[in-house]
Formats: sequence, structure tokens, C-alpha cells
Amino acid sequence: MSTTAPSPVGTGQTAHFDPSIAHLTHVPRRHYGRWIASALILAAFALVVKAFAEGQIDWAVVGQFFTAQSIISGLGNTIIMTVCAMALGITLGVLFAIMVMSPNPVLKGVAVFYIWFFRGTPLLLQLLLWFNLALVFPRIGIPGLFEARMVDVMTPFVATLLGLGINQGAYTAEVVRSGILSVDAGQTEAAKAIGMTRLTTLRRIVLPQAMRVIIPPVGNEVISMVKLTSIASVIGFAEVLRNAQTVYYANARVIELLIVSAGWYLIIVTLLSIGQHFLERYFAKGTGRRSRPAMRPAVEG
Repeated sequence: MSTTAPSPVGTGQTAHFDPSIAHLTHVPRRHYGRWIASALILAAFALVVKAFAEGQIDWAVVGQFFTAQSIISGLGNTIIMTVCAMALGITLGVLFAIMVMSPNPVLKGVAVFYIWFFRGTPLLLQLLLWFNLALVFPRIGIPGLFEARMVDVMTPFVATLLGLGINQGAYTAEVVRSGILSVDAGQTEAAKAIGMTRLTTLRRIVLPQAMRVIIPPVGNEVISMVKLTSIASVIGFAEVLRNAQTVYYANARVIELLIVSAGWYLIIVTLLSIGQHFLERYFAKGTGRRSRPAMRPAVEG
């Protein structure tokens, strides 16, 4: 037996309801694949933990060298190099992003070549080129006024700074350019109409808005830079991994010192990730859309 129910407004038809299906209840779907995948992941994780717990790892050595003077010194060098290289990279990135968008063909050509070359060659190769620059330029300076041997000037710190910073600038230039292009062109035209110069418009109108697009990828680049400093160990820069290697060459505690290095990298990256989160929230102010409050239905009298 079926009964009729009012049809949706405007359909002109009568809906039929079958009371024989009223007792049916919704049966939740069982996701067996999820349970199996979760069990396999937990089992693999347990095996890894068991391997480290039962492996030939002297955890007392890990604790001993976690705050050792050589490790802390290398950690300080890693942080200093990250800050200096990113400062150089961001400065060059902004400069060459402006140049590549310039109507001047010479400036644009130089910027395009810079981005092409330093994005197209491996970072390790660039570090080696900087460190061995004395083979091409034995001396640097102005003859008769100031001269110095390139081998004395191009220390591991200087070579690492130039290699990481200039390489980073090529990538940051593309990030900044995309951020500038994300700003509505109408605002640039409005600024020009009221008499602002191109640089003033860029500084006061375009870049503040472009930061919302620029900050996330640049934040990721900062985190990557922390880890990229480890590549500089090949030219003798005493960052945290290089110092850890020096220690385990002496005491043969290889895995213990590598765990120490991994622990410090994870701590730094975690702190930077938290800072990036709050920085993104700061520059995202005013962009969130508030949902309109639901209107109360009118009460019929």
C-alpha cells in the first residue's frame, strides 16, 4: 500500500511514498582498504622502531654528542649561512625580477641570462667553481692600489655564501616575478594616473600585495636552504654535518653522529615551519572571506 505526498513546488505531480521501506536504516560503508593500509603502515613503523631499538646504536653517545661543542659550532655556522645566503638570494631575486620585467632590453637580457645560467647548472658545480676561482683569477683588486690573492679571499665561507646566495637569487627572481604578476594591473595604472613613479608604485602598491603570493614559496626555500648548506661540506665549510663527519672519522660512531645531525636539522626545520605559518597568516590578513550569518526564518503570527 502506498500513500501520496505533496510534490515539490512547481512540478505539478504527486509523489508516491511506500511505507514498506520506512523501516530500512542506513548501513555505514566499511572501508576495509583503509584498515588494511593503516595496519600495514603501523607494522612497518613498528619494524623500523624495533630495528633502531635493537640495532648496534649507542644512544648514550647520541646524547653525549647532541650538545657537543663541535656540533653546536657547526649548527651555528649552518644558521648563519642560511640567514646570509637567503638575504643575498632575496636581494638578488627582487633586483633581477624587476630587471626581467623592465622595458630596457639590456637589463632584461642580463636578468634572463642570470636566471638561465644559475638555474641550469647544478648547485654543487657552482660551489666548486667559486671555491676554485683562483685558478682563473689568481689575484683580485686594483693593481697598484689594493691587491690580494684570490685563494686567500675565497675561503670556504665566502665560496659557500656566493654559491648558495647567487643560486637562490635565480629561483627567488621567478617567485617574485610571479608575485608581481598576480597583482591586478589596474592598480598599477591607477598609481600611474595619480603621478607615482614606477619604482614608487612597485614599493608602495605592488610588492605589499605580492607578498601574499611570495611568502609561501620563499618560506619553503628558507627551509630548503638549511639542508642545502650540507652540500658545502665538499669544499670544507664547517656546518653541522661536516663537523659530525669529522667526529665520526675519529671515533667510528657513524650512525650515532648521523642521528645527531638529523635531530638538529629536524629541530631547525620545525621552528622555521612554525614561523612560516605565522608569517603567512600575517600577510593573509584581509583576504579571508567571512560567511554571512544564517537568517532566521520569519515567525508567522
